[in-house]
Amino acid sequence: MGCGRWGAFHAWYAPRIGHQVIIWGRKGSKKRMALAKDRRNPYLRLPDSAIVSDSLESTLSFADVIIIAVGAQELRPLCRQVALHRVAGKTFILCIKGLEATTGQRLSQVFREKVTQPVDLAVWLGPGHVQEFVRGMPNCMIIDSESIDVTKRIVAQFGSELIRFYYGQDMIGNEVGAAAKNVMGIAAGMLDGLDLGSLKGALMARGAREISRLVSAMGGNELTVYGLCHLGDYEATLFSPHSHNRRFGEAFVRGERFEELAEGVATAEALRVLSKRYEVDLPICDAVHSIIVEKKDFSEVFRNLFLRPTKFEF
Repeated sequence: MGCGRWGAFHAWYAPRIGHQVIIWGRKGSKKRMALAKDRRNPYLRLPDSAIVSDSLESTLSFADVIIIAVGAQELRPLCRQVALHRVAGKTFILCIKGLEATTGQRLSQVFREKVTQPVDLAVWLGPGHVQEFVRGMPNCMIIDSESIDVTKRIVAQFGSELIRFYYGQDMIGNEVGAAAKNVMGIAAGMLDGLDLGSLKGALMARGAREISRLVSAMGGNELTVYGLCHLGDYEATLFSPHSHNRRFGEAFVRGERFEELAEGVATAEALRVLSKRYEVDLPICDAVHSIIVEKKDFSEVFRNLFLRPTKFEF
């Protein structure tokens, strides 16, 4: 479900490992119409076996496993539509890295709040870019769910030489960590735009520690942040030319337009909600938010961030 680059990737990947696939998009979606007409987007060409549909009912009745790959802020309204159909017994996988901006809720919480039928729910997270996967470049990702049996079943269904999965065991840590790394990606892009890329090492060390404290306060395992969901995804997010969040941050401080979705913008807002709720200081997330939303001077913000009074590292 979803015709963006990740939705299209799943429609490209799953047939290669033996699955029948239908990819759904809204009736007015330009990306869906382009896939239906040309069978391709800027990243890949869909296999001939993949069905492109705008019928939610047909899509939900077709599949035993439904992978949702839409923008994080689009999940709640989509779940309202899903809940109108009979989906009991199916497996849903959220391939989305974000938090709900206004509530700070994890996306699995949003899903469970709206879809109350008995279904299995998992998240598919971790590093990797569509552009690299379609070129045959392998990576490691993570599947996490509320049941280890569900996690193992999904790993068995979707693992391959292209994507090696690890079993997740901490939904809080994995979801929050995966979302927050996009905010770090924006910060990294801002450093690139200011020709301060040398500070990315400090950003990585302090960013991971900052988010680990939040995860711990929320009841998760702080060590999860140092795995694939967050720190393990830094290379793909803080350095890669394919990273939308890094590119957004760089464009922002240079006064340039950037048209692609950067999930870290809404996530920075959500993390401020969580920061207040759990009374955890998130200086990097606050800095990104203050620059984007409050229009504070980015040079001054980063100078204050990295030149704060001396303190012990941890």
